[in-house]
Amino acid sequence: MTTLKQQTDAKIAAGRQGNPEFMQGVDEVIQQANAFQEGSDALGLAQQAPLFQLPNPQGQDVLLQDLLNKGPVVLTFYRGSWCPYCNLQLNALQARLKEIKALGAELVAISPQMPDDSLTEDQISNMDFIVLSDQDAKTAAQYGVAWEVPAFLLQHMRDDRGLDLESINNGNASILPIPATFILDKSGKVVWRFVDVDYRTRSEPEDIIKALQNL
Repeated sequence: MTTLKQQTDAKIAAGRQGNPEFMQGVDEVIQQANAFQEGSDALGLAQQAPLFQLPNPQGQDVLLQDLLNKGPVVLTFYRGSWCPYCNLQLNALQARLKEIKALGAELVAISPQMPDDSLTEDQISNMDFIVLSDQDAKTAAQYGVAWEVPAFLLQHMRDDRGLDLESINNGNASILPIPATFILDKSGKVVWRFVDVDYRTRSEPEDIIKALQNL
């Protein structure tokens, strides 16, 4: 089975071959973000996770407390359905979803997209986990993973990909989550986490499953 890292590494390699100048720019942006320790305020192990109430694609509010009452929660922040790395990650999680649920956990994916747009006619629409909308990125900020996207990347999204983040995120034109995954136990405490400001790097589903097995 191909790991998620192998898949993302292949996409990075293809990007370097197809658009080396852009990928070099991404490398520089990530280096600067690391230098400024972006993401260093993310929730740490044993910290209590902030409770939230966010809408699903049907506009119905989902409460974290209600999910925790049933068991552990795997909480992953992603940039949006327009992000190819996010699609790779969510597909990889979908492939292991039965194992995650067999361990009593619920998988929740959060992005800033508007509720009506969080499930589009793409890969995400066929997935069976909970998708929630954090339009103003306030929940991402509470978890310490809100990131003001550098102008270089915003320009690429707008000019090269035709993405209007302000429209996609209902007014939020520049704040995206750092791709991050937290495992919360039934009490809401963080028992495992993966945070990396490099949006091309994601948590491996196998590591999530092993962490759930250790609960």
